[in-house]
Amino acid sequence: MYTTQDEQRLYNLAKTLMDADGENAESTIIQLREVLNYADWKYYVQSEPVLADVEYDTLFKKLQRLEEQHPEYVTADSPTQRVAKGLSEKFPAVSHLVPMLSLDNTYNADDLRDWDRRCKELAGTDDIEYCAEPKYDGASISIIYENGQLARGATRGDGVMGEEVTTNIKQIRSIPLSAAFTKAGINQIEIRGEVVINKDVFTAYNTQRIAEGLSPLANPRNAASGTLRILDPAEVGKRKLSAILYHISYYTQTGDAIPDALHTHYGSLNWLYELGFPTPVKEMKRFRSIDEVIAFCEAFEVRRDDLPYEVDGLVIKVNSFALQDKMGMTTHHPRWAVAYKFKARQATSKLLRVEFQVGRTGSVTPVAKIEPVPIGGVTVSSISLFNEDVVREKDLHIGDTVLVERAGDVIPYIVKPLAELRNGTEEKIIFPTHCPVCNEELEKPEEEAVWRCINISCPAQVVERIIHFASKDAMDIRNMGDANVRKFYELGLLKNIPAIYTINWDEVSKLGGFGEKSVTNLQTAIDNSKQQPLNRVIYGLGIRHVGETMAKTLANAVTHIRDLYDYTEEQLLALDDVGPKVAASVLHFFHTQENRHMIDLLEQAGVNLVNQKRNTPQGSGELEGKTFLFTGTLSRFKRSDAEAMVEAKGGTLLSSVSSKLNYLVVGEDAGSKLEKAKKLGTVAILSEDEFLGLING
Repeated sequence: MYTTQDEQRLYNLAKTLMDADGENAESTIIQLREVLNYADWKYYVQSEPVLADVEYDTLFKKLQRLEEQHPEYVTADSPTQRVAKGLSEKFPAVSHLVPMLSLDNTYNADDLRDWDRRCKELAGTDDIEYCAEPKYDGASISIIYENGQLARGATRGDGVMGEEVTTNIKQIRSIPLSAAFTKAGINQIEIRGEVVINKDVFTAYNTQRIAEGLSPLANPRNAASGTLRILDPAEVGKRKLSAILYHISYYTQTGDAIPDALHTHYGSLNWLYELGFPTPVKEMKRFRSIDEVIAFCEAFEVRRDDLPYEVDGLVIKVNSFALQDKMGMTTHHPRWAVAYKFKARQATSKLLRVEFQVGRTGSVTPVAKIEPVPIGGVTVSSISLFNEDVVREKDLHIGDTVLVERAGDVIPYIVKPLAELRNGTEEKIIFPTHCPVCNEELEKPEEEAVWRCINISCPAQVVERIIHFASKDAMDIRNMGDANVRKFYELGLLKNIPAIYTINWDEVSKLGGFGEKSVTNLQTAIDNSKQQPLNRVIYGLGIRHVGETMAKTLANAVTHIRDLYDYTEEQLLALDDVGPKVAASVLHFFHTQENRHMIDLLEQAGVNLVNQKRNTPQGSGELEGKTFLFTGTLSRFKRSDAEAMVEAKGGTLLSSVSSKLNYLVVGEDAGSKLEKAKKLGTVAILSEDEFLGLING
C-alpha cells in the first residue's frame, strides 16, 4: 500500500505537523488525514506502530480542532469520522454485532477532570460512579456465544468488520468453549476483550526460538496480534495466548427481566468472571469521584511492571449502563469511557556508531548503534535514523548521549541528543558518497530524501529482493526468512530470485540446523508458493512504487504478466490510482531485459504468472455474471472491502450505471448514479444491509 519512500515522507510529515498547524487550513487537514490514515494502516494491519500514542493523539486532536473550525473541509473518510481501518486477506470478513469503537485518550489529571465535567453534563447528574481497569496492550477481539456455545471469534478489523479467527480463538485456553448463558435467559451475547501474552511465557517462548535458530518475536503486543492471523492453529496453541474480557457489547434474551448483574459494568464483569471468563475484576476498582480515580491512576502507573501482562494505561468507564446509554457515543469513541495513558518509555544511551544499510531498491538507510539499554522490557541497541535529513535536523554526532524512546512502547527512536553533555570528542556523522556494499557511486534525486545505489547487481539489493520475494505478504515462503536467505546467498546456494526454485537440497541438508524435517518443510513451502496469485508475484518482484494494492491493480488488468511488456504509459495511467511515478517505474521494470529474463526463469520453474480470475470458468462463484456498483458514502464498510466481497463471490464491478448493471448499492448522499438507475428501471437498488444479506446468502 505504501512504498518505502511514502513511509519516509509520511513519517517526516508527521513530525513536522506535530509542531505547526500550517498556514493553509485545507492543506493541513489533508496532510493530517494522510498521516493518520498511514499510522492506522501501520498499527492495525501491519502491527508495526510508527507513531507514539501521544504523537498520534496530538495529531488526531489537531485534526478534530481544525475540522471543527472549518466544517466545510470535513469529509466522510476522515479519521475523525470513522474508526481505524484494516483487514488482511487471509481470513473471511465478518460484521461485528455492534461496532468496536476506539477510546478517547487522556494523559494527565486535568484531562480527566475535563472528561468528568463532560460526563456530568451529558448524564445530567453529578452522582456518577466510575470503574477503572488496566488497559491491556495486545490485540482486540470480539467473541460471540449462541445458546451457550462459542460460535465465533473475530479480530477488531476496521471496527465494523473484522477477520473471523474462531479456530485460533479456540486455542486460547482461558476462553471457555461454552458457558451457562442460557440459565440467565440469554440466547446470544457478544463480548469484547484483548488477547495478550504473559510476560514470562513470552520470554520463555523467545528463548526457545533463539535456541532453534529462529528470530525472536519483537514484543508481546505484536506477537499477540500476529499469532491471531497464523493459519496453523497448532502453532497458535504453542504460543500460549491469554485473553482478558472487559465488555459486553450486545445480548438477546428470552423474557423481559434483565439479570441484575447486567445493570452495571462492574456487575457484568464479575458475572462473567463467575461464569469462568478471564476479566480484570482483580485489578478493577470503583470510585465515587474523579479525584479518587486520579489518585488510583497515579499509584497504578508506579506498579505497572508488577503485572503479568503489558499494560499501557487504565480505562475509566461510567459504571451504570443506563447512564452509558444516555451519554451515547461519537463515530470514533464512546463518551462514557476514556483511556488514561501512561508516560512513554524513555532512557538515555550513547550513540556508538552509524551503519549504512542498503535496501532492495538501493535506498541507503543510516542505522544508529547505541549502547544496549532496556526500555519497557526490551533491550534496544539498534535504531533506524531513516535518512540524512533526520540526522541533520536532530544534529546527531557519534559519541552523543541520546534520549531514546519506544514509540507506542514498540518502535525505538532517538528523540534528541543531550547536547549539554558534549565534551568535544563527539564526531560528525558523515554520509557515504559510494555504496557501502558494492562501492557504486550513490545518487539522490531532487524530489527524494534518500541516497540510493543504482547498481541492481549490488549484493545487498539482491539479498533484500530475495527476502522481499519470499516474505509473508508476497510469496509467503515459510522458513525462508532473512537469516536463511543471507546464509544461502553467502554459501552460493542462492544468487537471485529464480534460484529459490532450483536450490541444491543435497547441499542444504549438509548445513547445521537443517534436518530432514526442516528441509522437507522448506521444500514444501517453496513448491506451494508456485501457486500464489499473480498479484503476489508482481508485489514480490519488488517493483519500485508498487505496493500490495497497486500489484492487484496491475494483475487485474492483464491475463499474463507478459501483457505488461506491451503496456504504454497512457494505458498504465488509465488504471485506477496509477500516477506518473508508478507508470514510469512499471515501464522501466518490464522493459529491462534482465527482469524479463528473470520472469522467463520463474515461468520455467512453474511459478504461476497468469491472472487466474480471468481464466476461471463461468459459474465458479455465487454471484457469477452479476454486476455491482457502489455510490454515496458507505457507513458499514469501506468501499474497497465491499468490492472485494463482490469479487470473492465471483461478481463483477462496473464504473458507471448502464443497462449492464444488476445491483446499485447506495450509501448516504447518493447522487446522479442513483437517479440514473431509477430512470433505467432495470437496476436493483440495495441498501448496505440488503447488500450484506445478499453477500451472506
